[in-house]
Amino acid sequence: MTRLCVLLASSLLLGACHTPPAAAKPPPKKEAAEKDPMAITVTKVAGAVHLLAGRGGNIAAVVGPDGALIVDDQVPGAASRIQSALATISDFPLRWVVNTHWHWDHTGSNADFGRATTIFAHKNVRVRMSTPQPLRGETTKPSPEHALPVVTYEDGLTIHVGDEPLRVETVPPGHTDGDSYAFFTKSKVVHLGDEFFTARFPFVDLESGGDVVQLEKNISAVIGKLGPEWKIIPGHGPLSTFDDLKAYRDMLRETIASVREQKAAGKKVEQVELDAKWASWGTGYIKTDRWIATIYESLGS
Repeated sequence: MTRLCVLLASSLLLGACHTPPAAAKPPPKKEAAEKDPMAITVTKVAGAVHLLAGRGGNIAAVVGPDGALIVDDQVPGAASRIQSALATISDFPLRWVVNTHWHWDHTGSNADFGRATTIFAHKNVRVRMSTPQPLRGETTKPSPEHALPVVTYEDGLTIHVGDEPLRVETVPPGHTDGDSYAFFTKSKVVHLGDEFFTARFPFVDLESGGDVVQLEKNISAVIGKLGPEWKIIPGHGPLSTFDDLKAYRDMLRETIASVREQKAAGKKVEQVELDAKWASWGTGYIKTDRWIATIYESLGS
């Protein structure tokens, strides 16, 4: 019996040793760590200004001897990543936040930063954040008091961060009725918030007072203030150039004119079409049919 057991064991062992390689492969292993969907990349733009890009709207950051300032703060839950990204630039603490408008993907970390920073924004940003707001078929809840801007303005202001003046200017309702542009005048960098989407149709929030025609006027006006040397941070999209902004302005002008002409000819919104050269602009968040509908509604009756 003992010998039989030994022989059986030996044959089993030999069989295992001769198992074809394909059958012996272990199951595929999962990656040790999946990519962080909230990860933030840091890019030096010019002078003391950096671009922090991740989930939600783009952030502009500048650091001076008294602390750091950011323009916009992405989505809820991004605060720790923003702090980590800022730590790669400087050891100085975050002290100031500027909101370009009220939407949650640009003010999402206000609640985390509000107790330790001063938040600046257009007066209408505080109004909309503090009350329920219709947005994309849903109603947003009011933000907590500590997430609201504590310094509000109607025309703009200047914040000095070390030797980098940040000039914040309001514009007439374009993306919303509470938009601001942030000009880092020494470094020649401007953050335009969601009034500018690089090479894509923008989201114009008509329920928040946005207006497509005025948006084009705002962009045309800011082009007149800048030049080829300026770097432009869009609300969404990669760091952009003066030529990128002019291409965006041209898109606004031509698509608005096209929809206006077709609407005046009696076409219903679903019958309106745009030139094929704008097809790639409808591959982002706002698709072509939605952009047509936004223009059509914004033009009124």
